[in-house]
Amino acid sequence: MRQMATYDLIETMRTTNQWLGATARAMGSYPATGLVPNPMFNWIAAWGEVTERTFARMVTRPDWGIDTISNEDGRDHVVTVENVVEKPFGDLIRFSVAGRPDKKRRILLVAPMSGHYATLLRSTVRSLLPDAEVWVTDWHNARDIPVSVGKFDVEDYTLYLADFMAHLGADTHVIAVCQPVPLALAATAYLAAENPKAQPKTLTLIGGPVDPDAAATDVTDFGRRVTMGQLEHMVIQRVGLKYAGVGRMVYPGLLQLASFVSMNAERHGQAFQDQIMATSRGEAGDHDKHNKFYDEYLAVMDMTAEFYLSTVERIFKGREIATNSFTVTGKPVDISAIRNVAVNVIEGENDDISAPGQCLAALDLLSNLPDEKKASHLEPGAGHYGIFAGRSWRQNIRPLVLDFIDAHSGSKRRKAANKPRRPAAPEPIVDLASTAKGPLPV
Repeated sequence: MRQMATYDLIETMRTTNQWLGATARAMGSYPATGLVPNPMFNWIAAWGEVTERTFARMVTRPDWGIDTISNEDGRDHVVTVENVVEKPFGDLIRFSVAGRPDKKRRILLVAPMSGHYATLLRSTVRSLLPDAEVWVTDWHNARDIPVSVGKFDVEDYTLYLADFMAHLGADTHVIAVCQPVPLALAATAYLAAENPKAQPKTLTLIGGPVDPDAAATDVTDFGRRVTMGQLEHMVIQRVGLKYAGVGRMVYPGLLQLASFVSMNAERHGQAFQDQIMATSRGEAGDHDKHNKFYDEYLAVMDMTAEFYLSTVERIFKGREIATNSFTVTGKPVDISAIRNVAVNVIEGENDDISAPGQCLAALDLLSNLPDEKKASHLEPGAGHYGIFAGRSWRQNIRPLVLDFIDAHSGSKRRKAANKPRRPAAPEPIVDLASTAKGPLPV
């Protein structure tokens, strides 16, 4: 009950702050305040508006917001999101584009389960849709999943990925981003032994911790400093009475958010101060740069305790993927069993979450994969977010990934993979993931 009371206390604090913001906004907006020539009332209303929106977004699942895309025929085509495979902890969804022939490229985009929703990859999906059919792993918020459904750990995650790959078939190209990189590699190796014909044609691994010890970061340093007992005591709570998952042990999203913000508290504080002043002057918009970023950044989800703890213990501390000792349901998963799937590794030079070398370690594990089916790229000046959703992704990495896919699928629509390209400028965008240096090494 201690953990449940703490969970409910944090939710009560969030709700209270949302209410205070709404109250301040209403009081500062009374028509009578216009009789008093004092800008304080505008400031109170602005503070209330920003505060209410901030705390409301923390429990609001963002929308994908991809309604249409332009096609080579010059028309805009309607995009709908369809559930293809439904599972308790996550669905396989497809972005279906109406009125155009199916594209030959079939891409499964594996989204992270590390605090934010799969919509974190919205810009990645939007950039791929004009050239490919796109499926995405859409993970569910653990607080909404009843305890009766059962557990979900790294082995279950791996089996989910294997099921999704098998459902889509062998003509699929998998792109895994950040946290799921080592488990996508494991799922492919699992299929190599259990169902070889279901393996994807290519596997692109972007900025993930295959070997966390290959290059030290604040994330890996934290994982080394704390014991599993300390970690469980610090961050694991039971879902409170408000949600369907009441009683489930989780790493709460609000606690994750607190650690995200604390790592860059001064920058976030200044951003909110500037937004309040802009709102008081009537210069802020519902979809301005601040709101677009923080609507996504503040929307966090709970992770099951067993998934978070097993990730830290087995992927980071035990290095089971890096040492090729990972098991699923008691069966060893041999990474070297991958013999036919072309593997591409993408890293960012300035990635402070999965530093260069951590993802590249995957190629050393693929001892039976021919060299011509291996590729790697280090993007100059790019941070963690930039390699899958920023300028570096749009200008350099996305074309390289599509070239790699085509080179290993018999397509001649693009030139060979790994064509040198001019490096993009360093990313000016605020990195959602770069603030996750607290107790969240996943």
